[in-house]
Amino acid sequence: MNFEAIKFDVAGGIARITLNRPDAANGLTLTMCEEIYEAAVICDQDPAIRCVLLTGNGRMFCAGGDLKFFEQAGENIGATATKMTHKLHAAIALFSRMDAPVVVAVNGTAAGGGLSIAVSGDIVMSAESAKFAVAYTAAALSPDGSSTWFLPRLIGLRRARELMLTNRVLTAAEAEAYGMIDRVVADEDLMDEAEAQARRFAEGPTGAYGCVKRLLHGTFAESLEGQMELESRTIAAQLKTPDAREGLAAFIAKRKPVFGGF
Repeated sequence: MNFEAIKFDVAGGIARITLNRPDAANGLTLTMCEEIYEAAVICDQDPAIRCVLLTGNGRMFCAGGDLKFFEQAGENIGATATKMTHKLHAAIALFSRMDAPVVVAVNGTAAGGGLSIAVSGDIVMSAESAKFAVAYTAAALSPDGSSTWFLPRLIGLRRARELMLTNRVLTAAEAEAYGMIDRVVADEDLMDEAEAQARRFAEGPTGAYGCVKRLLHGTFAESLEGQMELESRTIAAQLKTPDAREGLAAFIAKRKPVFGGF
């Protein structure tokens, strides 16, 4: 598939997705949301993809929805927003629930929907110079892109509310201290660090990673006993997989395991 608003390639078990509207702050349009969704479907369905690496091209990661694009929609603005959010939300759901871990490398400012995309990643690395802002209410809008789900779970309801109401801008260091992201890296080292993490994931037990993701997604909806039952069933099923048998054999033989990603 030919993409216009993103770059997409797969090599060495890693799918690399780059938001690619650098002259427009990588702002989200209907085309970009559709293409992110199409890329997510490929990543979810192709067993050869064992990690996803998502970043932006240019100075910014993503400034959120392209407000000029919205303005041009005229009377169709509501329908356009519905199409965009449905595609973006479906993509984020796929990224969150697929086995392959998603590494997000925040190369610059992440605002609005860009922040939503960033914090939804499984591992989020940020350049030191990056800034983070929810930004929606500054334009009399409300959040989308999963931020009202992820942010309260990551940083707590009170902090999430404050950021969404005030639009206070966080530095990368502040975002890390809040628990919004995992790691701050020197700007010039960001992509090397993100690539290294992606390679480690691509060589790892993809099915086990998926188990971790699914168990954690449901943990706040379960009782203690219910969550432990899910843990019991999941590990019992995972022990039957080729990767688990390889992991056990390698541990006993004191050698490095070679996982197939099953």
